[in-house]
Amino acid sequence: MQLPQLSRQAAGVLLMGLGLSGLSMAAPHRDSPFERLRNGLELPEKYLTSNKANSKAPPYTPDHKDPLDKAIDAVGDDLDPLPYRNGLGASVLGPWNKDRSRTNPDLVRPPSTDHGNMPNMRWSFADSHIRIEEGGWTRQTTVRELGTSVELAAVNMRLDKGAIRELHWHKEAEWAYVLEGSVRVTALDYEGGNFIGDTNKGDLWYFPSGVPHSLQGLGENGSEFLLIFDDGRFSEESTFILTDWLAHTPKSVIAENFHLDPEVFKHLPAGEKYIFQGSQMPGSIEDERPSGKGAKKSKYQFTHKMLDQEPVQTSGGAVRITDSKNFPISKTVAAAHAIIEPGALREMHWHPNADEWSFFLRGRARVTIFAAEGTARTFDYVPGDIGIVPRNMGHFVENIGDEPIEMLEIFRADEFRDFSLFQWMGETPKKLVIDHLFADDKDAGEKFWSEIKEAKKDPITKFSRTKEAVVSDDL
Repeated sequence: MQLPQLSRQAAGVLLMGLGLSGLSMAAPHRDSPFERLRNGLELPEKYLTSNKANSKAPPYTPDHKDPLDKAIDAVGDDLDPLPYRNGLGASVLGPWNKDRSRTNPDLVRPPSTDHGNMPNMRWSFADSHIRIEEGGWTRQTTVRELGTSVELAAVNMRLDKGAIRELHWHKEAEWAYVLEGSVRVTALDYEGGNFIGDTNKGDLWYFPSGVPHSLQGLGENGSEFLLIFDDGRFSEESTFILTDWLAHTPKSVIAENFHLDPEVFKHLPAGEKYIFQGSQMPGSIEDERPSGKGAKKSKYQFTHKMLDQEPVQTSGGAVRITDSKNFPISKTVAAAHAIIEPGALREMHWHPNADEWSFFLRGRARVTIFAAEGTARTFDYVPGDIGIVPRNMGHFVENIGDEPIEMLEIFRADEFRDFSLFQWMGETPKKLVIDHLFADDKDAGEKFWSEIKEAKKDPITKFSRTKEAVVSDDL
């Protein structure tokens, strides 16, 4: 059944999903704007005043025109994205998840430049199953949740005050970023040396494959952290855990191994403890350090203070890079911590040596990924979201909100590497650049060359527009 013809103005008001009316499209009642238009009725004047106040049609309405595909902050502006673009599209008649759509506006109305069949590159930890334990919880995102996360997997873990992630080890290397609070980490290195370290917000740790370790929440609120493993097929359930091993080993063997009577091990845990509440808070590192005759301190540094690094200041933000150059033990994971100010752009670039696995800590972002063969797709990200950009695919990160973006770019690599499109153009002969891009507009070519000829690399860039520089919306 087709809807009767609607007035363009009335349809525009409906399709905005305006919060001004206080009425939801998701659950219309008999006299709602949605139901009136659905039945071919005109809207009362009170619902039309917002359009009269604007000379241009609001976003997500049939009359809205934007040939430049500019970003819209649907969350910050409290808009309900709908599938209208430059005169194309139609209304939504079926069930509609407004909250979901608002955080993914470029999936609802993709830029006109999007094309092709690119797989999903976005996941939210909010969609991951949470395992709840005594004093903590954990949730993971692996290739099973996000099919494009083939090189890295992630676990988001919370430990309350004194809670312990029990002694364990992994087939994969473990890299971590402390999101909040403090964590005590212990480890045994390949040479039998013990390591104990305390980490705080913004600190890292890295344990190579097979290195046994433990974690314990410190402070009044314990800690929450992000764990990265260098294989997308990783599963937190496949961890090698101390109590699980002993529960599946004959007590006669355990007794022989530790040179004690089997009765000593009568009350060992019947299975893995995984996360559990410690009996008391640990003392200082020196008080807790093993002091037996054969004990020795590790010569390796398993932790690193990433946010204490001096950042690279850019025109639109700041960047810190941590890889094997300044965190030598981290041989399989490299990372960048980026701050992208409102109105700024993580410049158009690509990574030649690994997929980018991104985690958004703060702010709202738009990312378009170019995959060659005429394929491009745009994704939006909010805090707690994960993004994937396969190696060598061109992309940018645009701040579309009113607060800084804080994000981690993480790679299965020993070094951080990227190529800047801006820098590439400036390092290429002028005639070659002009012939490629501006053969039909020499004046524009001269302006372009004047801007890029210094071949500067500005990883997070911000363009301050002047009145003369503003591009017409009619282009």
